[in-house]
Amino acid sequence: MARFFNTAGPCRPDLHYMVDPLRRIERLRRLIDRQSYFVVHGPRQTGKTTSLLSLAAALAQEGRYAAALLSLEVGRAFPEDVGAAEAAILQSFREDASYQLPSDLRPPPWPDGAPGHRLAAALAAWAQACPRPLVLFLDEIDALTGPTLLSALSQLRGGHRRRPQGFPWAIALVGMRDVRDYKVTAGEGAQLGSASPFNVKEESVLLRDFTREEVSGLYAQHTADTGQVFAPEAIDLAFQLTCGQPWLINALAREMVDELVPDRSVALQPAHVRAARDAIVLRQDTHLDSLAERLQEDRVRAVLEPILAGSTLGAVPEDDQRYAMDLGLVRQAEGGALEIANPIYGEILPRAVRDCGCFSRRRSVARAERGSPAAEGRARHRARRGARWLGRTVSRIDLDSYASSIERPMPTDREQPCPSSEAITRRRRPQRAPPPACR
Repeated sequence: MARFFNTAGPCRPDLHYMVDPLRRIERLRRLIDRQSYFVVHGPRQTGKTTSLLSLAAALAQEGRYAAALLSLEVGRAFPEDVGAAEAAILQSFREDASYQLPSDLRPPPWPDGAPGHRLAAALAAWAQACPRPLVLFLDEIDALTGPTLLSALSQLRGGHRRRPQGFPWAIALVGMRDVRDYKVTAGEGAQLGSASPFNVKEESVLLRDFTREEVSGLYAQHTADTGQVFAPEAIDLAFQLTCGQPWLINALAREMVDELVPDRSVALQPAHVRAARDAIVLRQDTHLDSLAERLQEDRVRAVLEPILAGSTLGAVPEDDQRYAMDLGLVRQAEGGALEIANPIYGEILPRAVRDCGCFSRRRSVARAERGSPAAEGRARHRARRGARWLGRTVSRIDLDSYASSIERPMPTDREQPCPSSEAITRRRRPQRAPPPACR
């Protein structure tokens, strides 16, 4: 079967074009050799599962360690029932291990134990029975919430002092967030706020995006297989629009070679990259659609609202800024200020804000309700400012609808409606700046 650009699930070298999955996580080997317990985190669909599956396989094949990637996601359904969550998680562990490891390295029968102790007892039994040091990558740890999350972290912390004979040699917690940002409650709830339930963590590793060189190498694999060439200018533009975000890089290429230019004799040009960008933005694929879910969190909105409005962050806590960066929504520009992570997200996020109506409204509405003309004027100015920013960034957007979504309606005899998107686009077009360069 011919290889293709993957946009769903872990990559496989026999099916997909791939950047070397071990290249971005080279530092993990040092942590493993030191018997470290650590955290690997990064936004969704950036290659965490692919990279760690490859590292686990490489470690096992080298003969020094027994290593596996195990998922805790099934425990999500039991946030308040620790015993039921442990039973589901341990069954999932056994299934994952049977797929990844030879029979002599798989876990023994799990011992019985009281709820709240079964996870630690199972890992201790496995470490003692395994003929090699046991290295585990625990994926989707941040899918757990409530007592189930706290119990799992506490059991892992408690077993740390018994390693390596009585507990796994090294453990990595894998998810979208760092430990302090794990949610204690489901939905919009409190975060741990510290690494205390897992204070044996030696390091947190954020999985980086692709470099320009890696993007070029990825696209060159398609050229080698099919003969279809990516023009250097097309590769440059793809990197500029995505800043190396792995899902976007693959989605652009897949749209170009599968839908826009299936004729392999036709070279891919910057115009094809732009057309692919427009297609995936309008189609709102799962990855892009999931961005709206992040906007439901107050601490994310607190960071994005001033950036989208073109103002400074002010008193936004550094923890919230770092959290938005960890989720891949924003990045630090060369001057130190935060900006939207890449130009494609720069088009998606304002639309998501408009569609879900989740822009923070408390401050502006509170000012307007005080009845002060000056306060109402400031509120209207914020609506105009945000609308004009969107007019520069996203074409064909209903600015009037956007303004009404972030402010309460103002009296028609005291305020004219925001100018139309066409008027703003026409007025702003000559000054439109190119997308920021990615570092």
